[in-house]
Amino acid sequence: MVEITIDGNKVEIPEGSMVMHAAHKLGLYVPHFCYHKKLSIAANCRMCLVEVEKAPKPMPACATPVSNGMVVHTASAKAVAAQKSVMEFLLINHPLDCPVCDQGGECQLQDLAVGYGASASRYQEEKRVVAHKEMGPLVSAEEMQRCIHCTRCIRFGQEIGGIMELGMLNRGEHAEITSFVGRAVESELSGNMIDVCPVGALTSKPFRFTARTWELARRRSVSPHDSLGANLVVQVKSDRVMRVVPFENEDVNECWISDRDRYAYAGLYTEDRLKHPMVKGEDGQWREASWSDALQAVVRGVNHVREHYGADQIGALGSQTATTEELALLARLARALGSENVDFRLRNIDPDLDHALTGVPWLGMSIAEMAQLDRVLVVGSFLRKDHPLMAQRLRQAAKHGTQISFIDSAGDDPLFPVSGRITVVPSQIPNAVAEVLVALAQARGEPLPAVLDKVQPTDAARSIAASLASGERVGVLVGNMAVASDKATLIAANASSLAHALEGKFGFLIPGGNTVGGYLAGATPGHGGLSATQMLSKPLKAYLVVHAEPACDADNGALAVDVLKAADFTVALTSYRSAAQEWADIMLPISPYTETSGSFVNAEGRVQSFKGATAPYGDTRPGWKVLRVLGNLFQLPGFDDETSESVRDTVMVGGADSRLGNEVRGEMGLAAAPGGLERVADVPIYRSDALVRRSEPLQATLASQPPTARMHSATLTSLGLQSGDSVRIRSAQGQITLLAQHDDTLAQGAVRVATAFTETIALGSAFGQLSVERA
Repeated sequence: MVEITIDGNKVEIPEGSMVMHAAHKLGLYVPHFCYHKKLSIAANCRMCLVEVEKAPKPMPACATPVSNGMVVHTASAKAVAAQKSVMEFLLINHPLDCPVCDQGGECQLQDLAVGYGASASRYQEEKRVVAHKEMGPLVSAEEMQRCIHCTRCIRFGQEIGGIMELGMLNRGEHAEITSFVGRAVESELSGNMIDVCPVGALTSKPFRFTARTWELARRRSVSPHDSLGANLVVQVKSDRVMRVVPFENEDVNECWISDRDRYAYAGLYTEDRLKHPMVKGEDGQWREASWSDALQAVVRGVNHVREHYGADQIGALGSQTATTEELALLARLARALGSENVDFRLRNIDPDLDHALTGVPWLGMSIAEMAQLDRVLVVGSFLRKDHPLMAQRLRQAAKHGTQISFIDSAGDDPLFPVSGRITVVPSQIPNAVAEVLVALAQARGEPLPAVLDKVQPTDAARSIAASLASGERVGVLVGNMAVASDKATLIAANASSLAHALEGKFGFLIPGGNTVGGYLAGATPGHGGLSATQMLSKPLKAYLVVHAEPACDADNGALAVDVLKAADFTVALTSYRSAAQEWADIMLPISPYTETSGSFVNAEGRVQSFKGATAPYGDTRPGWKVLRVLGNLFQLPGFDDETSESVRDTVMVGGADSRLGNEVRGEMGLAAAPGGLERVADVPIYRSDALVRRSEPLQATLASQPPTARMHSATLTSLGLQSGDSVRIRSAQGQITLLAQHDDTLAQGAVRVATAFTETIALGSAFGQLSVERA
């Protein structure tokens, strides 16, 4: 530690820190543009010039290391004169169009110009003009003449996003920030460039010119789209969500959010949005109904099924993006009606996984702790797309020496150095984990379980084992694809044994925004109850479906829709007509997360509650209120809650932590060898839930381009195909026609066909055998 004096205040600061850090510790503001606490120091705007005693000239506070006894003046005549001179240079070429700038009212340059700018400019020459830059559907760069060359956006891309999508051309006043060769900005974190831009050069394309910042009310919320639970500020005008930006929470999302969190709001007010309760008549036509009539119709329909077929013919299906309160009341309603058929995990197909887990699966550590591991193995995950901000945490860890390895079926680039990788077809993932476990045991000279006696580790497995064994803080993380697999129990058992052998942490990269909350709420099958996959494999007589869009959310969407159509009575509590009108008898409009209060529980078990940011749209009602009223209309006990907080407190009795647990009862083992081509099915980042799928800006991105049949070049050759050929793909469920595309990051013998697209629903399950031929 060294002691320095800033503006007469003494402060101790770690050696190697900058003057800016010391000023922040004292709560002193030093004007700046290029400095950002999460980015490297560039020192190119010079706005933070301060007077350092015994220094011959003003020094940049962001890039001047502290030394013992240093005396700094941030607001002396010399410092202020330097800062004003810099401001004059910054404004020389800056257009004076604040009234029409989208950043007006929240612009750093505008704010500092009030304190450090002159009342008139001495610059008489022509100002530069910078041509419009096209950067894709999310980020607007139409006003790049406003750029002050702070390079925050460039550094963000390189250091946080992991990919250098923007760079600087030319020098001096001719310098321009631009994307490479006119390419769009495609990072899943690209919207954060808008937040770090201190001027109106980079702005949000969907928000652009729709509202002024001072017109917006700001409400805190939580993202429902992935298990990080990013903290958000939802900005509202006239009861309409206009923009979503990050709320800083260092323990969760730091000061970033993913583009999925930022732009999903664009799906809130589509033509597809369900405004009023709808009841299907005997003629098959939909008609609007009052809430009273629609709810009474639900009661009559469900009671008819109970009386004639029994309560065990009622199925209750939720969603991983539903609030804890909605899932708790759905489970409470189903059980009070006499049914244990309750589930919200529509993609899980391994029936043994529930029996193998002794507690509620979770990350196994805090999110901050995950970033402090020095060795990590990620099993069965499309990490960047499934968990963009967790990938960012690991990206920062990799910079500090953390070695990260993967066992997967598609070698997607995580945008950080990969220590080791095994890429196999999905059915062989448990065997790849077993190979690493055997390699570890052989390196240590330890005995092997009999079931693994014949396993011969590959060089890749030995390399991963050596990497993991060399660490002190080791983590083994099981991803979304592995959990959804028909081999989920085997993968979890092998991965858990590996983590135990390493004396490390074992956890699940939880899918969905509220999966942990769903487990805590009891929205899983009780004794004798059916799982979601079982309920959607052969029809029950009645279904209650909350927030789910089975065609795209279920493992086998085509079969799920057929089963729901075959039921006698189906009720959809949904925000969108098209999510249910094909199979439902009654549709009840319930609120998305922006219009209801509730709670989400993230992967680390953190309970985060929020209020509705806007009034309900049309006749929409919060889902928990609709379920509570249904309980009252059925005259069931236990539906007296007046607030969502009351429901939450009932769920959280005794706390969440005591119920979390990743102990796996299943036995280690090996999977059978594959018999043919296997499907690798990712859920694309912007197809993950009903709200995201309806966001036009996100659907216009490269990540949502129409699906193709991707195969390793050796697989294509063995089938007599070439990239670009039209191919017919058959599964046990059905067939589709797509274009073939070569992708050498895939395992040989695998065909990667994305799920959650209407074009691929007919193919059925995300796992299984396929046949491919030229169309």
